[in-house]
Formats: sequence, C-alpha cells, structure tokens
Amino acid sequence: MPADEVTQAEKAGAAPYSRALLSVYDTVVLRWSNTLVWRCPSERLLAHYNSHVGGRHLDIGPGSGWYLRRAIYPTLNPMVVLLDLNPNTLQITTARLADRGITAATHTGSILGRLPADIGVFDSVAANFVLHCVPGTWVEKGRAFGHIAQVMTEDGVFFGSTILDTGVHHTPLSRALNSLYNGPIKLFHNRGDDLDGLHTALAAAFGEVEITIVGSVAVFAARLPRRPGG
Repeated sequence: MPADEVTQAEKAGAAPYSRALLSVYDTVVLRWSNTLVWRCPSERLLAHYNSHVGGRHLDIGPGSGWYLRRAIYPTLNPMVVLLDLNPNTLQITTARLADRGITAATHTGSILGRLPADIGVFDSVAANFVLHCVPGTWVEKGRAFGHIAQVMTEDGVFFGSTILDTGVHHTPLSRALNSLYNGPIKLFHNRGDDLDGLHTALAAAFGEVEITIVGSVAVFAARLPRRPGG
C-alpha cells in the first residue's frame, strides 16, 4: 500500500485521539487500563523501552509520548522520529520530548504503508500498543513488519507490545472491554489476533523473535531484519 493510501478503517481508528482524549490518556489507559484490565503495567513496558531503545529511534504510534519522555536513551542526543496518522499525537509527543531537550522529526502516515523514503535508518523501531488498533489479519499487519525491517540497521531491534484476542488469559473485565473496543467503539481491530500468528508474521521479516506474554499482552522484540533477496 502506498504511503499516501490510508483505509477508512485506519482513519477511523486514529480519529478518536483528540487533544481532550490524550489529556486523560496517561491516567485512563496507562495507569488504570494497563494495570487493572490488561494486567501489563506501564512500568513493565517502560522497562522494555529502556532495554531496547537506540540512539536513532523511530516510534510508530507514540500515543501521548509517555514512554518516550521517560525512556533512558543510550546517548545524550538521541535522534527520534515519530510516525502517526493523528496530528494531535505527533504534536503532544513532540512537545513532551522538547521538554527534555529532544527535537523529534515527525511524519504523518500509516504503519501499513511503505515508509517515507527519507525517513532514515534506525537502531530501534517501536510499535507499542499499536497493532491491536490496526485493521486486518496478521498477514496484512505483517506487511508492516517487512517495511520496518528495511529501515533498520543490521543489528537493530523492532520492539513493542499488543493486546491479543485469543491464546492468552482474559479476565471477564478484559474480555468485555476487548469486545466493546472491537464492537460499538471501534478502537480495536484485534479479533482473532493470537500468539502464533504474531510470531509467524514477525519471523517472516526478522530472523530472531522473542515474545513474552504479560497478562493479555504480547511484549515482543525482533532482530536480524530480513532483506529482499537475502
């Protein structure tokens, strides 16, 4: 899919992230939902950032910028690039990074599309709590992994997390909220998203894949990007 071609489902998924919603995102999502519903505390995901973030980093779907503002970078002057469909997310995250002296470059686009030719090459790429919001099966979502692999250094890492629908333990609360978000609210597109499918999709683009289940969340890291003809 060309970088400028975005489906209506993707646009609809990005649209709710208004400045008003993002102003309460840290409390509602990162503090309450992550811990009480999905059982994967934000501090656990921040530790995942700190273990993998590189000096040249691309963040896809940065949300409110909470992780990027708190992450421990391996250099005093990291190069951070943001990609998102929603300008509110890009503006808020950019401002939060500026507060700690980091100037981030931004691109408006879809994770499913080919990445901009001038986006750069990265030591790390993150997609944190993004994939469960992306429409399509693992075959379709997996195309994004192939695009990401092409903008990484040979020793780079693609990491992140996603809420799975099947193959993990859901509590009555998490199952109800997952169904609500896939139904009337339409924030999620993770019906049928399972651990095996995620692993297969990542392995098609990377030679080394690690996935840890925390609550109903898959926390992953993938290395050794596969190149065309390689």
